[in-house]
Amino acid sequence: MPDSPAPERTPDGHFLIIGGRRWRASDPSIPDRLRQELVDELMSARRAVKADDAMARARVGDAKIALGERGHPWWEEAPVEALDARIASTVKALLRHRDGTTICPSDAARVVGGEQWRTRMNDVRRVAATLAENEQVVITQRGKAVDLCSVKGPVRIGKGQAFDPV
Repeated sequence: MPDSPAPERTPDGHFLIIGGRRWRASDPSIPDRLRQELVDELMSARRAVKADDAMARARVGDAKIALGERGHPWWEEAPVEALDARIASTVKALLRHRDGTTICPSDAARVVGGEQWRTRMNDVRRVAATLAENEQVVITQRGKAVDLCSVKGPVRIGKGQAFDPV
């Protein structure tokens, strides 16, 4: 089966043209490995929608926001609320995709920050701390739960007790 040609893009690269309709393109600054994980989660969530899974649409939304296909346009400087929403969606989508394993905060920073991902680490830690307060995630260091506001050094993010059931 031959590869289908890449969809047409608008001159600015922000949208794909498919069947005469414009669809927002994914953020091109997302590293390939992480982009593939998010696309895999999106496809899994879309299959769950077809199977009539009650929470599947939320999964689709998180994956699309993480990819930059929904929410604040990835090519514009995002206000704090929009950045926080994209970070939270990225954390949730990656945790769902990795199913039972943890993620590094830098993974979320690389998705939302591109080549300047280090500048987003404080934002990711802030959002992760909020998710941890709500018990949606647990922050660990060397396998033990820690308070992100007081710990120094590398940490991991895992699913918490209140992580949504999808």
